[in-house]
Amino acid sequence: MPSDRGTKGSNRRTFLASCAALGLGGPAFGIEPGGRPLEDGEITLETVRAAEKIAGLQFSDQERELFLDELKDLVEDYRSIRALDIPNEVSPALIFDPLSSKPAADAEQPPRKTAFDPSRIELPADASDPSFLTVAQLARLLRERRLKSVDLTRHYLTRLKRHDETLHCVISLTEERALEEAARADRELDGGDWRGPLHGVPWGAKDLLAAIGYRTTWGAKPYEEQVIDADATVVGRLGKAGAVLAAKLTLGALAWGDVWFGGTTRNPWNPEQGSSGSSAGSSAATAAGLVGFAIGTETYGSIVSPCTRCGATGLRPTFGRVSRHGAMALSWSMDKIGPICRSVEDCALVFDAIHGPDGLDHSVIDRPFAWDRDLDIAKLRVGYVKSAFEREPDDEEAREVHALDMKVLEKLESLGVKLIPFELPEFPVRALSFILSAEAAAAFEELTLSGRDDLLVRQIKNAWPNTFRQARLIPAVDYIQANRARTMLMRQMEDKLADLDLYVCPSYGGSNLLLTNLTGHPAVVLPHGFRADGTPASITFNGRLFGEAAILAVARAYQDATGWHLRRPPLFS
Repeated sequence: MPSDRGTKGSNRRTFLASCAALGLGGPAFGIEPGGRPLEDGEITLETVRAAEKIAGLQFSDQERELFLDELKDLVEDYRSIRALDIPNEVSPALIFDPLSSKPAADAEQPPRKTAFDPSRIELPADASDPSFLTVAQLARLLRERRLKSVDLTRHYLTRLKRHDETLHCVISLTEERALEEAARADRELDGGDWRGPLHGVPWGAKDLLAAIGYRTTWGAKPYEEQVIDADATVVGRLGKAGAVLAAKLTLGALAWGDVWFGGTTRNPWNPEQGSSGSSAGSSAATAAGLVGFAIGTETYGSIVSPCTRCGATGLRPTFGRVSRHGAMALSWSMDKIGPICRSVEDCALVFDAIHGPDGLDHSVIDRPFAWDRDLDIAKLRVGYVKSAFEREPDDEEAREVHALDMKVLEKLESLGVKLIPFELPEFPVRALSFILSAEAAAAFEELTLSGRDDLLVRQIKNAWPNTFRQARLIPAVDYIQANRARTMLMRQMEDKLADLDLYVCPSYGGSNLLLTNLTGHPAVVLPHGFRADGTPASITFNGRLFGEAAILAVARAYQDATGWHLRRPPLFS
């Protein structure tokens, strides 16, 4: 049998030559960290030919000769830029604006304030165990002084310590800070000073949010001891609302999946499963009754996916609603921060406390939010993605979930909603996904060039180390073209939604999850039933830009009418 050693060697030289043409460096590419190749270092016509194949282009030798010297100069430019120390928090000069697809005036609403009256909140017959009470219920108990924040905080800290052995959902307990904040909350409440529904309620932060005095690890081994001496804007705003930070919760390393440097975060309904990610700990801890609520983030499914797996309720706000200052940057044009709770109403209450500009994250757009829990949803124009509900399931699990999806439509109609058939734009949405890869590779360039990406736990095809390396070969022109196509998609989406207030879609229906993350549209995800194996499934309500109030209203009406969110994972009840 002939040997392929020569072919493999030739392929490797071609790849290294291509990397050199693109100015790549780092041990991962067989190149010195400073950018000097270990072999085949000179950029020649053959080098350019190899790079063309990766970029999907073909030039003539005459054309290659013309730009060869300029290409060498560009490589030096790349090296100069890489010599700069650019912190993760620094965003590109280009800021994504979801309203670029339409006039800003279309999104304006009259300023109103979300009203919350704790006396209207119903309590269970036995409220002695607060573990699974909603934020709204805890707010009533705390406001009426039937429950002390210090006692509630100790209760959740005990549960976090006990159940983390099973769920692996905690990176750092913030016990000292929590007890200080809880004591302050009690003093204020005893004195009649009530900050609002979050006052005295313990919560958990996805550990990509900075908190003074505690590690912010981003779930990744290279940052395991990182301490950022500031509170993220979201952390600070929740503190001003009187909420009590009890723990920094797990995320898949650098916000992908549920695997972090300490293991895999588990699903409370079936600890043999991972909790999905990347808001793995936020969803698992909330669903298991270990915190009153949590904060997650989503770039491409990181709130929707773990909420689906764990049976939590999550709100992914419109892009530009919540400041990301003090949060790890993964994709500057796609990252979004939102609440993960045990009810839709809780999501509205938490979102009310965290949204709005802070003068630090310049992507944030100032738009009012006022949630009316008594809104007549029959007056709203509600669509449904017809093709997603009419799909033919291809296996037993898909058939189970499809049956649950169809029951959602039936329930909405029974609540007086007139469903309108609707289809998403026909567009090559999947082809735009490399926008995320390119931005993530830029955010963590240092890991790739230094070779420290080898410290990340997952070293497989579908994991960041491989994606970061691969993304270095994405041409800048194609990244910009993809974003131009994205603008077209945003305009088409707004045209589609012109006659609707919101629409309902299976959580993984068609291109909806990626599409709405690219366009910046908001979503509420909540449980809509359980499979035969006892694990939850979910449905998603999507809204117009800055249309959180409408989707929260319909989602709450559906949730209250079905009660799926009231089930508790048996191992943690």
